[in-house]
Amino acid sequence: MLAAMALTACNQTSDNPFLTEWNTPYGIPPFQEISNSDFIPAIEAGIRQQKKEIDAITSDKSAPTFANTIVPLELSGEILAKVEGVLYNITETDRSDELDNVMEQAIPLLSAQEDWISFNKALYNRIETIYNADQSSLTREQQMVLKKWYENFARNGVGLPADKQEELAKINADMAAKIQKIGNNILAESNAFKEKFGISVSDYPNAMTTTDDRTLRKEMLQWYTMRGHNGNDNDNRQLILQVMDLRIRKAKLLGYKNPASYILENKMAHDPATVDNFLEGIMKAAVAKAKQEVYDMQIVMNRDIAAGKLPAGSRIEPWDWWYYAEKVRKDKYDLDEDLIKPYFKLENVVKGIFLAANELYGVNMEKLEGVPSYNPDVVTTYKVTASDGSLLGIFTTDYLPRSSKRGGAWMNNIREQYTDADGNAVRPIIVNVGNLEEYLNIDEVQTVFHEFGHALHGLLTQCNYTSVSGTNVKRDFVETFSQFNENWAFQPELLAKYAFHKDTGEVIPKELVDKISNSLKFNQGFMTTELCAASILDMKWHELESIEGIDIDEFERKVCQDMGLIDEIGPRYRTTYFNHIFSSGYSAGYYGYLWAEVLDKDAFSIFEASGNVWNKELADKFRKTFLERGGGEEPMTLYRQFAGRDPDNTAFLRGRGLID
Repeated sequence: MLAAMALTACNQTSDNPFLTEWNTPYGIPPFQEISNSDFIPAIEAGIRQQKKEIDAITSDKSAPTFANTIVPLELSGEILAKVEGVLYNITETDRSDELDNVMEQAIPLLSAQEDWISFNKALYNRIETIYNADQSSLTREQQMVLKKWYENFARNGVGLPADKQEELAKINADMAAKIQKIGNNILAESNAFKEKFGISVSDYPNAMTTTDDRTLRKEMLQWYTMRGHNGNDNDNRQLILQVMDLRIRKAKLLGYKNPASYILENKMAHDPATVDNFLEGIMKAAVAKAKQEVYDMQIVMNRDIAAGKLPAGSRIEPWDWWYYAEKVRKDKYDLDEDLIKPYFKLENVVKGIFLAANELYGVNMEKLEGVPSYNPDVVTTYKVTASDGSLLGIFTTDYLPRSSKRGGAWMNNIREQYTDADGNAVRPIIVNVGNLEEYLNIDEVQTVFHEFGHALHGLLTQCNYTSVSGTNVKRDFVETFSQFNENWAFQPELLAKYAFHKDTGEVIPKELVDKISNSLKFNQGFMTTELCAASILDMKWHELESIEGIDIDEFERKVCQDMGLIDEIGPRYRTTYFNHIFSSGYSAGYYGYLWAEVLDKDAFSIFEASGNVWNKELADKFRKTFLERGGGEEPMTLYRQFAGRDPDNTAFLRGRGLID
């Protein structure tokens, strides 16, 4: 039984689990004791607690200091943190109608509390005083925490007059509710896709690769790309226009030209022009590469035409790409995914990510039995320790697909890492979620390594304050560490320890390893083009200054035409199911995957240049410079400390096959 459903059947007690101490192993939430009816009362109690804590800060008559203002502010809201850590995780992994109702009540409460803090002038005045005073006695991490609070207050409307703050609060609440609805609609549409074709949206690329029936491929592509665009109860078109209108109004209220200008101001890229120029350069190179790939695929298609399998004059269409790309891969590299997958059983790939983490960072994983779990049927939990035996955190995996889980793969924090009021280190509880089958293809193996890269960023952090610990870094920096971890997925030394054939137990032979290595740059014109196209589409939405007269289909068509997108490729996500930017916090930020890849590939090139990608000295430096420090320093400062120079995009371009 799904945990979210099981929760409702739990016997109610007089004590709300969120309002008591969790006497569970490692402070893991007592999931089986939590009922859906516990969430709202706990949120209300948490809001009262946090308001009382912040009132105590602002009523302090002594001069504002980091110790009497920022520290208690960082530690405030313990109950809310416990509730949100559980609620946001299970609504994404085990969604139900009851949980939707909980979220409908929770969102306005949580939004109003965030605004109450953001508009708290007395609290801001104390923070401003500390920020403008001599900071030389503060650690660098403390300075970054202070800077983050100071800037967030300004960006969240503390300086607005009361009537404008009231307007902004309403915008925030409306936006949060609509964003939740968009995500629910995407999940419903994805489940409808599965009901029609018998495959999950996560398995769509595999199906498009292996389905010989061209008519069926076309039908699958049409259904896949029309999610949220079917004129039914799950249609997202009006919701998206409404969200964009709210984002534009918010940006202008706060003094910005458009949402992109507001969102990017405190990111590494800083402004829309920088992102646009970055993407434009990649797009030109990617499309040129993709055109060559079309030419190669057309040669293979022509064989099918000559054999009478297709009508004369058939050309490569979007629904043909995956299918004929795989045929080209077999021709060029003699590599067949069907021969690869038997070596990559999911549980063995998980063993591989653990082995790599142990080799690089001394991380040890111990499977825990009998600990609380939000879904005991599918979830596995591990104790994570350092080489000296000290606790790093708790790591949970939830890899298998189900209808209550949103598509894709991600990392969540159920509990953040920080130092409590008594000076005790509170270690994180981290979840990796996916939608994977028992045996994985090359892309899916990389996905497992990718998400564990995020987990390592969260587990290895050694910060004192929640707001900068682990993955709480600038959005266009955070993917650096997940993508960096992908570089070890197919290292021959590691494959020899985890890639075994499902029937024979044979270690993957060197011949296949070489073919995988040679093929990693294959089809990168397509992959880079669709990713870059989605990033540009994201930017163009958030560079709008008004939605007046905007039709989503026409807007998309014009954006694709202006970016030079070829007919055979569409953006990775069309607007109505672009979950990242309309429901998952990547608005005006999807470019971050490419931006971070420049950093991750350049950093990995330093390992390669050392002659040993398992270089322990470099791995230790990478860990201490990046993974332990979270957002405790500016990203580019950290990068220069590690590399001794600014990043070079050559390794990125070479890795994607865009240059030799």
